[in-house]
Amino acid sequence: MATVLTNTGKAQMIAASNTLLATPYVGWGTGAGTAAATDTTLFTEVSAERAASTQSIVTTTVANDTLRNICTLTSVSGATITNGGLFSASSSGNLWVKGDFTGVVLAAGDKIQFTIDIKQT
Repeated sequence: MATVLTNTGKAQMIAASNTLLATPYVGWGTGAGTAAATDTTLFTEVSAERAASTQSIVTTTVANDTLRNICTLTSVSGATITNGGLFSASSSGNLWVKGDFTGVVLAAGDKIQFTIDIKQT
């Protein structure tokens, strides 16, 4: 028997995630490491610099298969940013998505725009 997640199922799962993650926030960190599915925090999160994300359901492969979050963070005091993540709250909250990358050196007032996609494939 073949088992597949249907296109309608993908769209409904994304719609449910959109409801569950009603007020998403993006944060960033300065620590080193490799993101893992078991992570619950960022690597050395820069405190007090999370910001609300603009969330929408978009089509990347099939109709409504992706939950897209876009957020621009502004550095308060300069740092080298090495990771970012999507959270369910402005402080604490659950970490939904985490990514690590080569450090981006920021001065106070510099910005990074994050686009975080959760896609049903």
